[in-house]
Amino acid sequence: MTTTTKQWLLNGHPRGRGIEDGDFKLVETQLAVPGEGEVLLKTLYLGFDPAQKGWMENIADYVAPMNIGDVMRGSGICEVVASNHDKFAVGDLAFGTTGWSEYVVIHGKELTKIETDISPTAVLSVLGTTGLTAYCGLFKVGKPVAGDTVLVSGAAGATGSIVGQLAKLAGCRVVGIAGGPDKCKWLVDEAGYDAAIDYKAGNVKAQIKENCPGGVDVIFDNVGGVILDDMLANIATAARVVICGGISRYESGGTPVGPGNYFNLIFRRATMQGFIVLDWAAEFPILRKRLEGFVKDGSLKYQEDIQEGFENAPETLQRLFVGKNRGKQMLKL
Repeated sequence: MTTTTKQWLLNGHPRGRGIEDGDFKLVETQLAVPGEGEVLLKTLYLGFDPAQKGWMENIADYVAPMNIGDVMRGSGICEVVASNHDKFAVGDLAFGTTGWSEYVVIHGKELTKIETDISPTAVLSVLGTTGLTAYCGLFKVGKPVAGDTVLVSGAAGATGSIVGQLAKLAGCRVVGIAGGPDKCKWLVDEAGYDAAIDYKAGNVKAQIKENCPGGVDVIFDNVGGVILDDMLANIATAARVVICGGISRYESGGTPVGPGNYFNLIFRRATMQGFIVLDWAAEFPILRKRLEGFVKDGSLKYQEDIQEGFENAPETLQRLFVGKNRGKQMLKL
């Protein structure tokens, strides 16, 4: 018996501009019956990340290109409706790259069974790519040591908020950059940041210098652009600059502007390195357990921004690029 499902398809490549409603097309289609090793899933939640715009643009070459008419790529939490895979039974919850589809047929090897004592949605946030990106970027690339000053841009976002808390656990002094007094207050009062800088208040460079008088040992950048340039202006000797994302490029839709202060990397004998979290995929099961332990003992807090309704998927993705989300952006179907 076939299954009818609604799907959002890619309808435009938003190169050099922001995402528009017309970049997506809602269709209804029939799914094939699950074959050997495959499962039929009902999507419960979708997860959203800034990287999805790069996928739509086909500039992210670490994933396969997306063509017009493809199901929009994205992560999801699903319930198993039918299974031809020995690791999944009807009623199991699983997550993976399922795409924007109410129902999906996928091979079981592409899924991970949800086995956690905390909320299942955590597998898309603190235990998912978000938390893993924060952990690997900070510890594999940033290599903080106790006493370091760590500066995080996009600090109230899903990844940034976790980075700062992990740095505190490592014995660092942590300063975050975020937009607006409410987000800054949350960073200090809830996430445990030592200080927060409101970039909307202006003169970010001066605020960094005031809050990091000894210079910055580790930068974790989620923003790029002018904010990255301001952070590079105040790095300490042997600083490590971790390039995780560039939300400013996605917002403007333009080509990233190279940082004018990059020569400080020479003056301070510093390093700047980008990364893709998939490089440490073999360690994900262990790291998820470690992150779950931090959540359970109360040392790691996380936020989830959950919108509702499959028809609102495009609008939910766009929330990321105007700063509407607080924590991990998700959609409940």
